[in-house]
Amino acid sequence: MDLNILKHLNKKQKESVVNYSGPTIILAGAGSGKTRVLVTKVIYLIKEKNINPSSIVMLTFTNKAAAEMKERIGHQLGGIVKLGFVGTYHSFCVRILRQFWESAGLDKNFIIYDDSDQKTLIKQIISEKKLFGKKTPGYFSYYISLAKNQIITPENFLENFKFHQSALVADVYFHYQKKMDTNHGVDFDDLLIKIVQLFQKHKQVLGYFQNKFQYFLVDEFQDTNFVQYLLTKLLAEKSKNITVVGDFSQSIYSWRGADITNLKKFEKDFNGSKTFYLEENYRSTQKILDFAFNIISKNNTHPILHLFTNNKPGEDVVFYQAGNEQEEAIYVAEEIVRLISINNTIELPNFVILYRTNAQSRVLEEVLLRYGMPYVLVGGTRFYERKEIKNILAYLKLLINPNESVSLERIKKLGKTRFAKFKVVYDEIKDKLESFQTDELMEKVFESVGYLKMFDSEDPDDFSRLENIKELKSVAVSFPKLMDFLEQVALVESEYSQHEKETKDNRRLVLMTLHQAKGLEFDHVFIVGVEEGLLPHSRSLEDQFQLEEERRLFYVGITRAKKALYITNTRKRFIFGSQGYSTPSRFIADEQTDY
Repeated sequence: MDLNILKHLNKKQKESVVNYSGPTIILAGAGSGKTRVLVTKVIYLIKEKNINPSSIVMLTFTNKAAAEMKERIGHQLGGIVKLGFVGTYHSFCVRILRQFWESAGLDKNFIIYDDSDQKTLIKQIISEKKLFGKKTPGYFSYYISLAKNQIITPENFLENFKFHQSALVADVYFHYQKKMDTNHGVDFDDLLIKIVQLFQKHKQVLGYFQNKFQYFLVDEFQDTNFVQYLLTKLLAEKSKNITVVGDFSQSIYSWRGADITNLKKFEKDFNGSKTFYLEENYRSTQKILDFAFNIISKNNTHPILHLFTNNKPGEDVVFYQAGNEQEEAIYVAEEIVRLISINNTIELPNFVILYRTNAQSRVLEEVLLRYGMPYVLVGGTRFYERKEIKNILAYLKLLINPNESVSLERIKKLGKTRFAKFKVVYDEIKDKLESFQTDELMEKVFESVGYLKMFDSEDPDDFSRLENIKELKSVAVSFPKLMDFLEQVALVESEYSQHEKETKDNRRLVLMTLHQAKGLEFDHVFIVGVEEGLLPHSRSLEDQFQLEEERRLFYVGITRAKKALYITNTRKRFIFGSQGYSTPSRFIADEQTDY
């Protein structure tokens, strides 16, 4: 055996690699080197067991992860090695469907619809069926995708979904699929369904791929949905040489269909599977890991790993309770300044501020600008640049100057009827603007043009937009005079633009939601707003399953930290347009006294 292949692995990692045949589960904790294990296992199969590279399939969830694995494998094997497949589930499906399009019941030149195309198609249905004001395209696409993830057709939608608008969704779903078929189109969910149906109906095609591919490695197994699991099972049920890698403590995508019960299904379907626990962490200090375990061990619906490390014990987890959200943001900024001042090797990109909802970024952004601290919002748009916010600002600017062309053009694009209603309310209040406070003017605009009706609180994306709109009301209450409010917004945007010109992306502090942080790591992590109603989110408080997912989300944030972790909350918080007393999150209620 070439010992160089395994020399960089610990004992448990080696055991999981050399167990090369049969079904294998690798429960890999945060920072435990799962990518290294997956790559090494492929190298081991090829170099030590003489497995033909073309018979190996690696399934991932992102193109970035696939590219990294390809690069590592190529580097270790001294050049480009052509495996059977390395990539995402969707790209795997496309490759097969392009080859077996006829057996799959598709047009040879079928078109793949992305999320934007889907919503455009749904908009056409809404227009044709005159469903204006009923539900948003995002609402329908969410439920259609949820159904497809479980291979539920329009015809049996109502048998499986019972909610207020289920009949309406079923009808839109039916016409959506009909149009998709007419257009020779498939969406991302269809790619998976068509492959499963192809394999189920044409056993010879399934047999071809079962013989062609003998070894399967699945990354981020905790994120697989029902149809992805079914596809994986079909492919591997003959050879049974399948390795699934995941950490169910980091399963945070149930709203996208991820099925945490897939682990139990795997154990049942692949009887005699061996399980390996990778619990040695190479990222964090032991104090951070102990805190993470104390948090996640309260869950009871999935395996819990007790991570340990040979790193230094490190600093205690820091808990801080501020008076309000401004004080919280100032504390974070001051602490970053302090840490940089006592250690000049620390730079802004070593820090990340994590939060549960996009709306929380607003106060943080304004305080960071005040401190002259450049930042970048990962995977998001700056608060005042968000579309729903810019629309409201345009309405308010027109109250002061009805001829302002940029705002006028923006508002007209929201519809003739809405614009006509705005002109009515403008005529009513134009001569007495100063008698209204900013938040009152905002409400008048909302009521007159039906602005909030553009968003559906049952649509996850729209719910986030509504939270942003409510957060803008928080600013409005702080600046009662409309001119002062608009000046404040303009100044904040001006400051950001100046920082943007002066600072390169790699010299900025990082801000992002907890969902966006998965897979990343930072020396210093601040998790802000760890309060009831924010984390856990108010929408999850009545559901034990969702509460466990919120706890997993908190765990993901905690395990991003390498050297230092800060957990903050407030006694009062003025958020989503209202002031209220805050309660520390139930997740940390028992922990603050222990650390």
